[in-house]
Amino acid sequence: MSGYDDFDQARWVPEPAGNPERSAFERDRARVLHSAALRRLAAKTQVVGPGEIPDHGRHIPRTRLTHSLECAQIGREMGKALGCDPDLVETACLAHDLGHPPFGHNGEKALDELARRCGGFEGNAQSLRLLTRLEAKVLGAGGHSAGLNLTRATLDSSLKYPWTAVHGPKYGVYLDDLPVFEWIRQGVPEGRVSFEAQIMDWSDDVAYSVHDLEDALHSGHLTPRRLLDPGERREVCERTLKYYAGDSGMDELEETLVRLVTEPLWPARFEETMADLVALKSFTSALIGRFCLSAQRATIAAYGRGRTRHRADLIVPRDTRLECALLKGVTAHYVMSRADHHANQARQRELITELASMIMLGAPGTLEPALRPAFADAADDAARLRVVVDQIASLTDVSAVALHRTLSSRC
Repeated sequence: MSGYDDFDQARWVPEPAGNPERSAFERDRARVLHSAALRRLAAKTQVVGPGEIPDHGRHIPRTRLTHSLECAQIGREMGKALGCDPDLVETACLAHDLGHPPFGHNGEKALDELARRCGGFEGNAQSLRLLTRLEAKVLGAGGHSAGLNLTRATLDSSLKYPWTAVHGPKYGVYLDDLPVFEWIRQGVPEGRVSFEAQIMDWSDDVAYSVHDLEDALHSGHLTPRRLLDPGERREVCERTLKYYAGDSGMDELEETLVRLVTEPLWPARFEETMADLVALKSFTSALIGRFCLSAQRATIAAYGRGRTRHRADLIVPRDTRLECALLKGVTAHYVMSRADHHANQARQRELITELASMIMLGAPGTLEPALRPAFADAADDAARLRVVVDQIASLTDVSAVALHRTLSSRC
C-alpha cells in the first residue's frame, strides 16, 4: 500500500498473515463492520429520537449507526481523493462513535460524573477502549483481550484527541489504556493528529451538520421560513458563537447565515411533498459536495496528493468551517434547546445514575459474563467502577431502559 509501511500495518498482538488478497486495512474495515459495538449503534439516538418524527414510513431519523455509515461514505471518498488508503479512512469513520453510551452526549455527561473516581468518561476514549480491549476478536498473552487488534495506522486514524484528560475536557485515552496508546503513537510528536484522523473528523462534522438539519426539518422542529426572520437568525448565530464558532464574531456569522439561507437550493418551504423531498435531497447533496471539495482543493493546493499519516494537515477554509458550524447551530437552536428535550435529558441522566448503583450493588452477577472476570480481578474500587461504566456504556438507549426496569423490579 503506497504511503504505508510495515510499521503502519503492525498489530498490537502479532497474527498470522491471513488472506494475501486482502490488505491489512481491508481486514480492519471488516473487523469493525462485523463488530457488536457497531451493531449497537443502530439503537443509539443521534439527535432526533425515533418518536419525534411521525411514523408514516417516509423518513426515519438517523441513529448513531446510520450517521456512522454516512460519515464513512464521505470519509472514504475524501480519503481516496487526497491519496490516503480509502479502507483505512472508512474504518476510522465507522469506528469514531463506537464509544458513545446510551442517550448520546447526555449519557456521556452522566457517565463522566459517575466515573470521576476512576478517571472520568469520554466517548472518544471509550472508542479506543472498545477497539483495543472490550470487543471480542483476538486474545493476547495470558488470555487478555486485544479487542479487534487493528493496525497501528487504523487505530491512530481513529484518535481525534490523541492525549489524556490532563490536556483538556476532550481526550482520547484513559490512563489504564496508556500501554496500547503508547504503542500506537510510537514516533509521533505529542498531540499531533494524523492526516487520516483529520479527514475522519471533518467527515463527521459534514455528515452530522447536514443530516441533523435534514432530520430537524422532518421532525417539524424547524420550518425554513423561520430563518428568514433577522431576529431568529441572530439567536441562531448567538448559539453558534457559544458552542461551535468561538473564534468568530457575530457580524461574520450573520453574514454567513444570510448567504446560506438565500442560496437558490435552500428549501423555501418544507411540507414533505415529493417536490419538497427532492429539493431537500438536492440541497443536502450540494452542501456535502461543497464542504468536501472546499477542503480537498485547499489541501491539495498546499500539499499535493498522496500524503499520509503525519505528513500533512487537512485544510478547511474558514468560510466553509463557519457554514458547517452554523448548520450545527441551527439544529442546536431548534431541536436541542427545546424544553421537552431538556426534561427528557434530565430523566435519562437520572436513569443512568440509578442503573450504576444497581449494577454495582449486584456485581458481578449484574454484569455481562465477559466483564465479570475484570470486576473480580480489579485491584480497587476505582477499577471496579470502571468495569461498571464499561457495562453501562455498552448499552443502547432501549437496553438501558430495559435493564433499569429489570433491576428495579428486584429491589
